Amino acid sequence: MNKEQKNEVIEVLKEKFNQYSNFYITNTESLSVAQITKLRRICFNKNVEMKVAKNTLIRKALESIDSARYSGVYESLNGVTALLFSENPKEPALLISSFRKELKSEKPVLKAAYIDSSIFVGNDQLETLSTLKSKSDLIGEIIGLLQSPAKNVISGLNAGSKLAGIIKALETRLEAATAE
Repeated sequence: MNKEQKNEVIEVLKEKFNQYSNFYITNTESLSVAQITKLRRICFNKNVEMKVAKNTLIRKALESIDSARYSGVYESLNGVTALLFSENPKEPALLISSFRKELKSEKPVLKAAYIDSSIFVGNDQLETLSTLKSKSDLIGEIIGLLQSPAKNVISGLNAGSKLAGIIKALETRLEAATAE
C-alpha cells in the first residue's frame, strides 16, 4: 500500500469516526472467511458498518481528530482489527453476543468500545454494553421520574378538594341536625 492509498484509508476512517459517536474495536482473527462474510451480512442488516483496517492507520485517523479523547483506545489496536460503527451504542454489543451464541464461540473478541466519550476496554465489558440504555430511553425515564411527583401532588390536591367537599357536606348536615 503506497502513501496515497494509506492517506485515503485514513480520510475514510476519519469520516466514520466523525459521523458516529459510537464504535467498537473487535478482533476477528480466528474467524473463517465464511464466518466473516456472515458477520458482515448481519452487520449490514442491523445498520452497523463494519470496516477492517490496519491498526496504525486507525490510530493515525483517531490522533488526527483528537489524540487525547481517544487515548484509552490506542492500547487495543493490535492484532487483526475490525471496527463496528453504529448510531445505536448497544446494537454492536447485541450483534456480537448473538453471533457468538450462534457459533458457540468466544469470537469475535471485543477489544474496546467508544460510546459517547466513554471508553470500555476488554472483552468482559460486552455484557455491560449489551445492557446499556439509549439516550432517548434515559431521557424518557427521567421525564417519567420528574412527572411522578407532580402527578402525586395533583392527585393529592384533587383528593383534598373531594375531602373538603365531604367535610363541608357533613358540616352542613350537622348544622341542619342541630337546628332542628
